[in-house]
Amino acid sequence: MKHELEKEWRRNKVLELSSQGYSERDIGSKLQISHITVHRDLVYLKRQAQDNLQNHIHEVVPMEYSRCIFGMKRVLKQTLEIAETTSDPRIKLEAMRIANDCYHHIMDLTTNGAIVTDAIKYVTQKQEQIDTLHKLDKRIEATCEEAEQEETTTTNGVF
Repeated sequence: MKHELEKEWRRNKVLELSSQGYSERDIGSKLQISHITVHRDLVYLKRQAQDNLQNHIHEVVPMEYSRCIFGMKRVLKQTLEIAETTSDPRIKLEAMRIANDCYHHIMDLTTNGAIVTDAIKYVTQKQEQIDTLHKLDKRIEATCEEAEQEETTTTNGVF
């Protein structure tokens, strides 16, 4: 537990110093740790940032988008009901102005939502391509290992 807290503190300091423009060696010197440890921490932090971004794109953004659309439609509905039921022309005009704003925001969310959806699709496609490349890389490694084993077996120690 204590070791994990120390590691987390160190990684936070590495991130802080890196964001201030320090090199890996400078960060290592400042924190009195190996620059290799700094490098590993930065690799870990980059991976964590990628995971956080993936989660944000796939989980947070779609849910917040849905909440916003739902909320704006609810406000629009209530505003239009007020505009229809009031006899005061000033309230009616204000309600119509608010309804107009709601329509504007819904349109913005809808058109920008398409951009978000496209971005999510793009990220998903790229992740699938990366996964495919990793699979191919593993197949190539396996094929190379098999070829090396065959070569060793066929030569049988004779050159």
